[in-house]
Amino acid sequence: MFAPSQKLIDKQRREEGFKTALSTLTVIIFLPAIMIVAWLFVKGSPALSWEFIFADPIRGMTAGGIYPAIVGTFWLVALCVLISCPIGVLAAIYLSEYAPDNTFTRIIRLCILNLGGVPSIVHALFGLGAFVLFLHMGTSILAASCTLAVMNLPVIITSTLESLQAVPRSFREASWNVGASKLQTIRHIVLPNSLPGIMTGLVFAVGRAAGETAAILFTGVAFYLPFLPSSVFDQCMSLSMHLFTISTQVVGVPDAYPYATALVLILLVLSVNTVSIGLRWYFRSRRKW
Repeated sequence: MFAPSQKLIDKQRREEGFKTALSTLTVIIFLPAIMIVAWLFVKGSPALSWEFIFADPIRGMTAGGIYPAIVGTFWLVALCVLISCPIGVLAAIYLSEYAPDNTFTRIIRLCILNLGGVPSIVHALFGLGAFVLFLHMGTSILAASCTLAVMNLPVIITSTLESLQAVPRSFREASWNVGASKLQTIRHIVLPNSLPGIMTGLVFAVGRAAGETAAILFTGVAFYLPFLPSSVFDQCMSLSMHLFTISTQVVGVPDAYPYATALVLILLVLSVNTVSIGLRWYFRSRRKW
């Protein structure tokens, strides 16, 4: 057997060094998240209890729990996903499969990318004008969820569009050659193979909707409500707004309460994201290419 040349040895060393550098960067990025969660747990653990999670806030939100805020957050996130996901996926399907590649569609794609960089407070003012005032939804869960849906549409459209375009064209051509229509091909071939990418966009949408404060400040979230919402036309509390309120606006809040609230919010988002990531891995494992 021939001994490896010095050039080959140097190449292998460079590859190992590059791999080590990437691994180190991954750890550096991952460690702060672990440290934040651990710090929140240490600071908020004195307040964590079943009563804190399932009780209403009392005494001007200086005692009690965060149950109304948890319920309101679920209302906002669920309705936001129900609104934004179908619209975003259908828009991506049109841009990928039906729209011609011309100047107009390229401008639309550019506008979608730019919309993703608009500050959340601008979305809040848009939601106030468009949904609360113009469409007469009032300050309600529906208006707040529609505002969050508008914020999340660029993420869902972009991730879905990239996932659709990643499906090999040969899959489409094979389907057309056996007599399937374009709609049948999209439904039975393209979409099933694009589900992992669609789930990725959904994960980002859930996390952003659950943690957003500015966009729902003027559209549907209340400072404090002594009751749970019964319909989408009611106002609600949310964990992000509740955290902001007890951290900056309320005097006499125990030190552990804001940390415990932040920890619950993060754990809820992580739980939903874990389920979504599990579904994404499942669909990816079923993909045949």
